[in-house]
Amino acid sequence: MTTPPVPKPDQSLSFQSGGRALHAEVFRPAGSHPERPVPGVLVIHEAFGLTDDIRAIAARFAGAGYAALAVDLFSGRPAAVCMTRLLGGIFLNSLEHQGVQDTRAALGVLGDLPGVDGARLGAVGFCLGGSLAVAMACTDDRLRAVAPYYGFNPRPAGALARACPVVGSFPGRDITRQQGERLRGALEQAQVPHDVKIYPDARHSFANRGPNFDAVASEDAWTRVLEFFAQHVTHGPAGH
Repeated sequence: MTTPPVPKPDQSLSFQSGGRALHAEVFRPAGSHPERPVPGVLVIHEAFGLTDDIRAIAARFAGAGYAALAVDLFSGRPAAVCMTRLLGGIFLNSLEHQGVQDTRAALGVLGDLPGVDGARLGAVGFCLGGSLAVAMACTDDRLRAVAPYYGFNPRPAGALARACPVVGSFPGRDITRQQGERLRGALEQAQVPHDVKIYPDARHSFANRGPNFDAVASEDAWTRVLEFFAQHVTHGPAGH
């Protein structure tokens, strides 16, 4: 597996959330201009933090015409401490834990950036980030669509009835397969626009560069996300 070159952000910034400073990096489309606002995508990392792989994903969104903000939820603290705090909230399926507050704050920063259309925002997340993306979908009216990869669903079960459109990608050979199936069922019942796909032979983190990377499943998921975001983020009606 060839490792792609590490992309450099167009901008690095810090913002306040929960009494501490969080770091984020911004990747913009080539030739973007403040007078021609583009849609924005919040990129939420998995358990390894803001890695070069997450930067590459954010840069890829920029190449597709989005301003992408990759947030570092572990800023200024040991990853183990942050993971304990964030995963505790996720496994309790809370819609109000600090991770959701942090990502909502990051979405606000993204929407306020010069050259970003704050009425056309989406979010994508992986594992930890996928769980946060789904929670945000149920709590943040600024989002037009979210793309969770192998994440967990929030509780109560009825929360998903309030979700914005969702394009989800889940591995068949992983515990989160059940989460994907439940997500799809809940969205169908609530008549929320969605595209949730289970990749039968894929493992956890199949779309992130690592031992479980699956090029075929990853590329198919990427194509689905772009098509869904084009419909619901770039061109769709505001709100949900």
